[in-house]
Order: sequence, then C-alpha cells, then structure tokens
Amino acid sequence: MTRSTIREHIFKLLFRVEFHETHEFEGQVRLYMEDYPSMKEEDRTYITDKAIEVASLIPEIDEKINEVSEGWPVIRLGKAELAIMRLAVYEMLYDDDIPVNVAINEAVELAKQYGADSAPSFINGVLAKLVK
Repeated sequence: MTRSTIREHIFKLLFRVEFHETHEFEGQVRLYMEDYPSMKEEDRTYITDKAIEVASLIPEIDEKINEVSEGWPVIRLGKAELAIMRLAVYEMLYDDDIPVNVAINEAVELAKQYGADSAPSFINGVLAKLVK
C-alpha cells in the first residue's frame, strides 16, 4: 500500500472524530477496518496506531491550527478540512519520518479530493504559516 493510500485511510478515520465521543474512537477504528479484510496486517496496524495517536493529540494540534488560521478557528472549519489539517499538522510536528513539504503537499491533494473548492489553497496557506 502506498503512503498516500495509508494517509487517506488515516484521514477517513480522523474524519469520524467529529461524529463520535472520544472514548468511542478505537471502536470506530475497528469498525472501519472490518471493511478492509484483505488489508495487510502491517498496513492495518500502522493505520490504526497512527489514527489513534493523532486522535490523542487533537487538543494540542487544534491549538496549533487556531494559532495560525486567522479568523477560522477549528470550530468554523469544514469537517473534511479539519481532519486533513489535523493529520498534516501531526505529520509536520510529530512525525520525523515525513518531510514538512510532503505533509503539506499530501494535505493539499487530500483537500482537492475531499474538501470544498477553496480548501486546497486555504489548507496550503494555514500549513505554510505553521512552518514559519
């Protein structure tokens, strides 16, 4: 499985955060994984672990987003855009294996696919401010 595909699965899991109680997230991850019975165990473990790790850092990640998204606190963001940014901020600040420019580029690509028309440029701008 490619890194982009793995990232897309993690994004889809993080999208669920806004619709469920925090204590239900691990159950949501298990339910999601049931839809992919042929997924390699290695990929399943990586996706599950990353999604849970990102979800556990949401308060910190949201603070970082709020610091740089002038006039657009996380409560005003679209759910898809928020999930994309949470994953990107995690990759930028907490995952040493992923270069910052790759995290931003991948977030923009996810935004093109799942976000509103203005999402790619908005996400790119917010994440670029975070880098400075």
